[in-house]
Amino acid sequence: METSIGFPIETVIVFLVLSVGAIAIDMYAHGDDKPIPLKSAALWSVFWVLISLGFAGYLRWHHGAEVASLFITGYALEKVLSVDNLFVMMAIFSWFSVPDGYRHRVLYWGIMGAIVFRLIFVAIGTSLLMLGPWVEMAFAAIVAWTAVMMLKSGGDGDAIEDYSQHLAFRSVKKLLPVWPKLHGHKFLMTQKEVDHELAQPGNEAVQVGRTGKAKFYATPLLLCLAVIELSDVMFAFDSVPAVIAVSREPLIVFSAMMFAILGLRTLYFVLEALKQYLVHLEKAVVALLFFIAGKLALNASNHLFDHGYSIDATTSLVIVLITLAIGIVASVMFPEKEDNADTASTAENKSKTTQE
Repeated sequence: METSIGFPIETVIVFLVLSVGAIAIDMYAHGDDKPIPLKSAALWSVFWVLISLGFAGYLRWHHGAEVASLFITGYALEKVLSVDNLFVMMAIFSWFSVPDGYRHRVLYWGIMGAIVFRLIFVAIGTSLLMLGPWVEMAFAAIVAWTAVMMLKSGGDGDAIEDYSQHLAFRSVKKLLPVWPKLHGHKFLMTQKEVDHELAQPGNEAVQVGRTGKAKFYATPLLLCLAVIELSDVMFAFDSVPAVIAVSREPLIVFSAMMFAILGLRTLYFVLEALKQYLVHLEKAVVALLFFIAGKLALNASNHLFDHGYSIDATTSLVIVLITLAIGIVASVMFPEKEDNADTASTAENKSKTTQE
């Protein structure tokens, strides 16, 4: 069944009021630099889920059960696909030695950037699908390739990468001189602030990467944010086609992705605490990606050959929820032994490469 809701002004207004209002409440509650405890993070994660379900309820009332099912399916997919990206963020924060209290701030700006890029990708992706079923086949191949890559990576997600070689890291260093130490929660420092820091005992030998004066200096938080932002852009190339497979309606796709992304900041702290217990969730994600690739291919082949086979929105939603439940239950019933890798040299390597 094809849906077509376009951009009804009332629905757009409800979407904006819910999302912007929830962001304002979240930022008011987390305006300081205090770490977010597990209990608080869990409650805020529930808050974001309820906001999303509230919008789904509105869609059901105003546009019907089919549209609501498409939204929830897209929301659930983006949410679970983002889990792997959050684990990458954990590794990035660890490498940059970002204190817990500053992580919410970095995540806020990172997610704001992610929303902008998702909007661009959704607009491009849904427009490309208008070109015909062969584009759907290409999207199916991209999603299947993502699943294969996740299978090949196995448990390598915990490995600490040298982010000093990351494109975003090197790009920022080319644009701005870098002050290699944290300066509160600031992403940029002025020349006056750098001069003041250089005058402090113990900072005489600090190198900022350039000679002469500069208007602004990047801090490690800006380098960290740049790496997270570019990593998310690369991740979006995989996740956007998967969510677009659910519906071609830009408003459904973007609203589902945005509500899922907005809850990632608090979900990050929940996953950080529960990471060792969700050992089989990635296998469920891989299974879902193969399912979505198959759904795309089936839909495309139906347009090409008119065989009459398709998977409706309700069936897709049930499969997504059951697969996620199996991954969570399996993690509880069959936990893996924790492998404690030695990462003691990470901070030292980070300090050296930041100053180079």
